[in-house]
Amino acid sequence: MRKLFTFLTFATCLLAFLILTPAAPGQSSEAEAKVLALAQRLKLTPQQEVEVLPILKAEAPKLEAIKNDPSLSGMQKMKQLHAIHSENAPQLQKILSPEQYQELQAIREQDIKKAIAKKRGGGG
Repeated sequence: MRKLFTFLTFATCLLAFLILTPAAPGQSSEAEAKVLALAQRLKLTPQQEVEVLPILKAEAPKLEAIKNDPSLSGMQKMKQLHAIHSENAPQLQKILSPEQYQELQAIREQDIKKAIAKKRGGGG
């Protein structure tokens, strides 16, 4: 019974969040899917999702803009991505467990490496 209640609470919160949170201008459904996949990968609790998803959704368009900016060098992309991540780090550290935060950092480092590799590979 408790698992059912937890699941229903989670589903309700997630649905309410998705319905009530307007997408940022220019934010693609792909970026939203990445945020939700990240939430799943971090194994967020329903309460954590309520707190973390708005932070991640707010930064997603900024991150994508940097990653897709062909005028930036790999080093510039890395610095700008780290700056955005640093802005939200204190909030996220308060919400996430140390293990979840460490996993988030590892995922973000992979994303930065991909963005740099994309630039080097001429992928734009």
